[in-house]
Amino acid sequence: MTDVLDLVPPGDRLARPDLAELALEGLVRAEAYRATQAMHCRAAVADVLSDAEVRIDQLLHGEVFDVLERSNGRAWGRARRDGVVGWVVLDSLSAGAPLATHRVAAVDAALPLNALVVQGADGPDSPDLSPIGAFETDPVAVAERLLGRPHEPGARSSRATDCSGLVQQALLACGLPGPRRSDGQAVLGRAAAASERRRGDIVVWLAAKGDHDWTGHSALMLDGERIIHATGGRGVVIEAFAEVEARLIADGFEPARFRRL
Repeated sequence: MTDVLDLVPPGDRLARPDLAELALEGLVRAEAYRATQAMHCRAAVADVLSDAEVRIDQLLHGEVFDVLERSNGRAWGRARRDGVVGWVVLDSLSAGAPLATHRVAAVDAALPLNALVVQGADGPDSPDLSPIGAFETDPVAVAERLLGRPHEPGARSSRATDCSGLVQQALLACGLPGPRRSDGQAVLGRAAAASERRRGDIVVWLAAKGDHDWTGHSALMLDGERIIHATGGRGVVIEAFAEVEARLIADGFEPARFRRL
């Protein structure tokens, strides 16, 4: 039997005890229900913050943010592209959800990789742009172009990223599903055996539950023995899989699991 909550928009639930989106009326308890308003990111990158003012995600230029509440110069809602719920500064948003015609395909352009633009409205045509629907074919090659970029918790752009943000951006550039968090990436595609790991496999070490927002550590297999990932203090780097596996297990993570798209 289908769970009725499977019928609501994907991602985090846009609901609090006092307010929930209209799509959840009759499904979750709240004092009031309201329709969301579509807005889009007009900045190059805008942070999505938790109630505790911690960055948990980012919007890229052109991405839609469905707003449920405005308060003190901020908007509370959900990022439509990856389903994360949080707060965004209103000055970084504009009304509406324009239909993008191109995405940024370069990693050193004025706008970040995978930003969405409307031809003509966001400036002149540029070799940094690719038409929507024209994707790259190798997520690892995309990630390699980001070698040396800094690691920042909650970031997900070609300027700075966390581990799951790197994997997500590489997948999105190839037109593949890109969940924001490691636990979502750990169920993509189909399982692959550790003995058969190869270039392009997603590798995830899930974290023990605790008082943190992150759910694990994500990487991409560069080949059968090395990974490319974003790691604290070093940024986007290539390391031996065995070394990272030993380090993370010692830190309490589960053994690696591999997923193949």
